[in-house]
Amino acid sequence: MEIDITWAREELANFLNLTDLYRRPSPPGIVVVTSQRSNRGSQEEIIASAHVVEQILDRVLPEWRTSVDKTGNTRINRWSQHREAAQRADAALARDAEVRERLGDNAPRLSAGTMHPWVWNGARALWQSGHFREAVTAAARQVNAETQNKVGRRDLSETKLFQNAFSQSPAKENEPRLRLMEDDGGDTFRSVHRGAMAFAEGCYAGIRNPNSHEVSPAELPEHEALEQLAAFSVLARWVDTATVVHAATTQPSA
Repeated sequence: MEIDITWAREELANFLNLTDLYRRPSPPGIVVVTSQRSNRGSQEEIIASAHVVEQILDRVLPEWRTSVDKTGNTRINRWSQHREAAQRADAALARDAEVRERLGDNAPRLSAGTMHPWVWNGARALWQSGHFREAVTAAARQVNAETQNKVGRRDLSETKLFQNAFSQSPAKENEPRLRLMEDDGGDTFRSVHRGAMAFAEGCYAGIRNPNSHEVSPAELPEHEALEQLAAFSVLARWVDTATVVHAATTQPSA
């Protein structure tokens, strides 16, 4: 889903107005000399606005919590980092179409927030703190756990779990299968499930395991981590939409 730019910019503008700093006027007949400034909005209004703005920032500037300087939160005002991030996000939204056209980059963009919920919910907290490698690993664990839940297996995990779930052999007692299409005995059925099994093995053997055992202090580049999340999102969507087939039933259950 594309972001509603008009709505997002209105929310950012409202937040910037509420957090604007100004000197309160002196009461009538009293002259108060002070350098202290206050936010225009109440803390209740600002907090309510920040709840929405943070979600906009997560979409427009996913790394804002680590890339935008937050020292002003203690030196100037507790909302300084949010204000700078909101200003950057507003500029990005206002000029996005123009910049992409001028730079000749009209390729579609991939947002982590639009990936399958199992993946993004698992990765979100670590991703937003800049721990991209660990975020991918957390997403892989979440997909594994949700697959275990769907087929009711706790004795298998990761590669072995998917090999068993997508096996083309008929379901056995305590070994249900995931079916992406009806088994009509055709080549397409065999190809689809062989591919799903191989893809899952690649995700865990080629992505999850190296990330879990990586000893290098270098963080995984964000664009590479995003590509890896996308791979697990494909797998998650397949599992989520698959039908569970049990040995004891003649009709598949959703």
